[in-house]
Amino acid sequence: MFLSDSDLQAIWLTVRLASTVTGILLFIGTPIGWWLARTRSKWKGPIGAVVALPLVLPPSVLGFYLLLAMGPHGPVGYLTSELGIGPLPFTFWGLVLASVFYSLPFMVQPVQNAFEAIGDRPLEVAATLRATPLDAFFSVALPLALPGFLTAGILTFAHTVGEFGVVLMIGGNIPGVTRVASVQIYDHVEALEYAQAHRLAAVMLVFSFLVLLGLYAWRPNPKNG
Repeated sequence: MFLSDSDLQAIWLTVRLASTVTGILLFIGTPIGWWLARTRSKWKGPIGAVVALPLVLPPSVLGFYLLLAMGPHGPVGYLTSELGIGPLPFTFWGLVLASVFYSLPFMVQPVQNAFEAIGDRPLEVAATLRATPLDAFFSVALPLALPGFLTAGILTFAHTVGEFGVVLMIGGNIPGVTRVASVQIYDHVEALEYAQAHRLAAVMLVFSFLVLLGLYAWRPNPKNG
């Protein structure tokens, strides 16, 4: 076969992880992006910096602190133990939690930019028509920001697919549980299985190209607006 069963298993786990993280971040990133776009609070700068921190922070540093937080003596680990969930490191849901933090700016920043591009005028018009803030958000802001959501979703999914350092530190290398495609490629190279690594890497390369191609194809052209 072109890809082995373990390769296909790793790809399926990667798609499952990326889909779960993208769905969660749509719910988390939307209110954060809306608040950052609309607020004049003094906390906008610090919170925006925290959101963008994974863009510049080495994955090993982020993974280390997340591992401490989710460990048995960390706040997240203590909470999950009290709830009877058990420790999150080296589990699929531990990967999900780590990936949510790591991919947060790829969801929030495009959404924030989309909301900022709307401006105040459409919302003011909605208010004159007696629309409540919630109505104006769902009937005016969300439809106008849809291209931004599309960009955010694609970037978040693709970024989660390409994660390596964070998932390796939090999830380790457990087949069928935490061994995603990037870790599977690393395993092939470490075992000197260059042919298998090349095939799986080629699949990931084609996927990444198609994601970017789709992103640029769907991005609206201001000159045609």
